[in-house]
Amino acid sequence: PRSTLFPYTTLFRSRATSMNEIAAAAGLSKPTLYHYFRSKEELLVRIYSDVLDESLSMGERTVEAAATALEAIRELVASRVEYTCRNQALLTVCFEEEHELPPELGEELLKRRRAFESLFASALERHLAEHPGLRLPMTPKVYVNMCLGAVNWCYKWYRPSGPSTPEQLGRQLAQTLIAALDA
Repeated sequence: PRSTLFPYTTLFRSRATSMNEIAAAAGLSKPTLYHYFRSKEELLVRIYSDVLDESLSMGERTVEAAATALEAIRELVASRVEYTCRNQALLTVCFEEEHELPPELGEELLKRRRAFESLFASALERHLAEHPGLRLPMTPKVYVNMCLGAVNWCYKWYRPSGPSTPEQLGRQLAQTLIAALDA
């Protein structure tokens, strides 16, 4: 189950980590771990899938709760930063081991990842339609990729001991990234 997997994702930082080590860290016997996952690859697929599903669900709730398209964009950025900072080990696994995912699952996982990007792009398109005089200095697709790249990269450099909490950092990045959208 998801709650059992997430605390032990730091084990994937080493490709040499064995299923024995993962089982021990999770407090499971090796046969019990193999009951749920036949391989590290299968475990990685599950972790990656869970992150995609959770991200999309959080994004949908965020957009639904927002009063305006601009607020939706602001909250998508801020909440993504918060999630990324709070789940650094998990996202390290997802971003740095993505190339280890089985090729036959690549298309399905990519489609699910793009659903979040589409959610963000739809909010942006609504905002631009509501403000026809507003011009971005780039295409909307590049803007979406820039924002998501910036917030997802936080897993690399955020430090809990630093000057900002995940919430503060989320607000700071959101304010900076949506400055181009102020009408």
